[in-house]
Order: sequence, then structure tokens, then C-alpha cells
Amino acid sequence: MSAYPAYTMGGLSVVGGIAGFARRRSIPSLVAGVGVGALYLYSADNIRKGTNNGLEGALGASALLLLSSLPRVAKGPVPLLLTVTSAASAFYYGNVIYKLGA
Repeated sequence: MSAYPAYTMGGLSVVGGIAGFARRRSIPSLVAGVGVGALYLYSADNIRKGTNNGLEGALGASALLLLSSLPRVAKGPVPLLLTVTSAASAFYYGNVIYKLGA
């Protein structure tokens, strides 16, 4: 199992939230991007250290991002990219959790 997808998604979420705020002065983009990014980064750190709930946190952050970006997928490339990357991350971490539990 790897923490790299969670680190990547966390960094992209934080940068995306800040960029959304800078471009459109969108407080929800800032709060959501930094919040989901922080959850990803916290989970990645837990995965790297081998402590509890790292995988589950990364899967939860992926599900949160997927569910929030899916209704906006037709509005342009950014929501589409968020949907695809969060779905890929959810699939990866869900698969890892499933294999560890089986």
C-alpha cells in the first residue's frame, strides 16, 4: 500500500481550493479544498507511519470529493478531473482495504 496517491490528492485539493478562491473569491472552494486536502494529507501520513485509519481516511476523503464533484461534472474540465481522480483514488484505497480484509 502506498501513501503517494493520498499525498498527491491532498496537495492537489489544497492548491485547487486556493486557486478557486483566488480566481472567483469562492469561500466554499477554499474551505472544501483545504478541508479535503487536509484529510488526505493526514491520512497519507497515517498510511506512511502505519498507524490506524489511514486507508479509511483516504477512502473517505475520496468519497467526499467524488460526491461533491459528481453533480458538477458537466460544467467543465475541472469538475470532470476532480471526479475522475477522486474515483480512481477511491477505487485504489477501496481495493487495498478489501484485500487487507479478505
